[in-house]
Amino acid sequence: MALARPAAKLPPGANRILFVKNLNYQITGEDLYDLFGRYGSIRQIRIGNEQKTKGTAFVVYDDVMEVCSSYGTASTQLSYFIQAKNALDHLNGFHLQERYIVVLYHMPAKQDAAAAKADLARREEDLAQLKKKHNIGDP
Repeated sequence: MALARPAAKLPPGANRILFVKNLNYQITGEDLYDLFGRYGSIRQIRIGNEQKTKGTAFVVYDDVMEVCSSYGTASTQLSYFIQAKNALDHLNGFHLQERYIVVLYHMPAKQDAAAAKADLARREEDLAQLKKKHNIGDP
């Protein structure tokens, strides 16, 4: 009887898009492809070029759904998340071109404050309904 491999634990918010900051302003896409490509197949890298976005980049690993449909396995989807996680684990704090880079999972909700507020309001409403359903009062 074969033993099942334990499922890899991914942190909340994990996805295949990484946000990189504290980059040297002279960094090139080729530099980032070389570095992040060690951890998996990269679909796209976008480097900030405006005053507000200089020193940042987005690294996108290959599209999960395309890979899954071509191989027909759900484990392939997990492997691409794991590639992004491995890159994050190994490269966060990495010394690159005279700077220590910061690597995070991309959090789209943080970019859109209105969406974040709407989500908070929805969650508060859900919580209020659950409290009412279970007769739990506020302390």
